[in-house]
Amino acid sequence: MKVAIVTDEPRYKYFPNIESLKEDEQKKVTVNNLREALSNDFECLQLIFDENILYNLKRQDIELVFNLCNGIRGEAKLSQFPAILEFANIPYTGSSPEGHLLAGNKIYSNIMLEKEGVPVPKYEKIYNIKDLNYIKLKYPILIKPKDEGSSRGIHDDNLVFDKEELKSKVERLLKKYTSPLIASEFIDGREFTVGVLGNGSTIKILPILEIDFSNLPENINRFYSFEVKFKYANMTEYHIPPEIDEKAKINIENTAINAYNALCIRDYARIDIRVKDGVAYVLDVNSLPGLRKGYSDLTKMAEAEGLKYKDLIRLIVQNALKRYNLLDK
Repeated sequence: MKVAIVTDEPRYKYFPNIESLKEDEQKKVTVNNLREALSNDFECLQLIFDENILYNLKRQDIELVFNLCNGIRGEAKLSQFPAILEFANIPYTGSSPEGHLLAGNKIYSNIMLEKEGVPVPKYEKIYNIKDLNYIKLKYPILIKPKDEGSSRGIHDDNLVFDKEELKSKVERLLKKYTSPLIASEFIDGREFTVGVLGNGSTIKILPILEIDFSNLPENINRFYSFEVKFKYANMTEYHIPPEIDEKAKINIENTAINAYNALCIRDYARIDIRVKDGVAYVLDVNSLPGLRKGYSDLTKMAEAEGLKYKDLIRLIVQNALKRYNLLDK
């Protein structure tokens, strides 16, 4: 079977900043990891999501796409490439345009999760500075772009402690990102991330990973900001499994599964959760989580389960092939 690993064009080409540079570096390593993992079972090649993508997919007789595209421009970026593949009737890994749309937009995902009874932090939409006059959230408040991933637009100073800080941060974010922004009450609790694999009755939960910020410098806020991921990574500890009792473990796992299903996610995802006073709040549903070998959280959780990297990637491919009734091909 011929498999194409498809990535975006280099993000740095359009947005020359440190965030883009780091994201491009991660993607390059991930593609090499995937090719190595799949090359014994499939004929693999890499393609770029640009204006020629459909022509190139058809010309190469691609039978399955391993989708790594976050999207570069416009609305619903995560959904753009899957929508093209749906139109062309080309099988692919991961979530549908619907799943990526719901998970990728933090406002949509919160609305859907609330409807399904999944706890989320209290939040409000911020369209402009005037909206701050009516905000009813308790400080500290975490302010984010509504539809960015890979920690884009999420820095240490996104956590604000008074109205003056909030106004300053909102002004800067509105100049760079599409409104509305999403402002949420900060959940001051332990942070966990949960890997979910499969579909329907075959859904599998990987060992829970706790992200421990206790060793960070005192002047750095305790959440997964761009700075924590890339500047203070060596001061962040990961515990697999975390020291929690069985009741807490079941609560976190059930919350992750409920979020996965509520947002119509397929094949694989990573669910970020904070627990406070026994309540597991969903912070984010990552419908296209990182897959860099030995670095990305999902690969760490798989390793703790005894799944080698190549087996994790093969399982993701098998999940997709099974959906398309291509497993025996």
